[in-house]
Amino acid sequence: MSLLTDQVDAALSPQGPLARQWPGFKARQGQTDMARAVAEAVQDGGSLVVEAGTGVGKTFAYLVPVLLSGQRALVSTATKALQDQLFSRDLPRLAQALNVPVRVALLKGRSSYLCIHRMEQARHHPQAQQAVWQRALSKVEQWAQTTRSGDLAELPGLDESSGLWPLVTSTRDNCLGSSCPRYKACHVNLARKEAMAADVVVINHHLFFADLAVRESGVAELLPTVRVTVFDEAHQLNEIGVNFLGQELSTVQLI
Repeated sequence: MSLLTDQVDAALSPQGPLARQWPGFKARQGQTDMARAVAEAVQDGGSLVVEAGTGVGKTFAYLVPVLLSGQRALVSTATKALQDQLFSRDLPRLAQALNVPVRVALLKGRSSYLCIHRMEQARHHPQAQQAVWQRALSKVEQWAQTTRSGDLAELPGLDESSGLWPLVTSTRDNCLGSSCPRYKACHVNLARKEAMAADVVVINHHLFFADLAVRESGVAELLPTVRVTVFDEAHQLNEIGVNFLGQELSTVQLI
């Protein structure tokens, strides 16, 4: 038995730090078995696929060994909602309970972050002359004064289906890069810098494959190089991976 699996067993035991931190915590054999398997994979390398039923506590089962290992890691989820939960709730609580000093960063795709320059330009957009748009844009401008991350998920009442969203975010095509007058304050660049310096980076599957595609092109890389990567909700990897890395050939093209 390895030192890491010993630590995992102790952490998840009825007398362990999690039980002391949360009176309602109960040791579960399925959770401990999964955590031990993750610990061995982290320590020895290789791949591990786990299917865990509802109620097993799979989030803690993979986070505990990752945090205790001290390894630099990516944790990838299928949804931004789960990303936010891991970063804002699960990881801070676990790190505190385990008394592990760890730097955690949250990194999403470019379209999740406010582009300050485009927000300033949005006032001149024809649609921004409508009263409803002016009110929505005013909310974004007020929030922009206080936000540290620039993550638009912080802003209630605005979602990606809003017509305002593309006016206050950037794409790879319309980003001005280092020539942007707001380059030093760019939320995308700051988030990427934080990710590069972090011990655990919480990402989503789309961003993972976007990074893979960029690396293969030899242009750049979006994510830090790590030894440990965890895919939560891995059953969605196939579809997302094919969208980024696959090639489509239609019957018409073939003929």
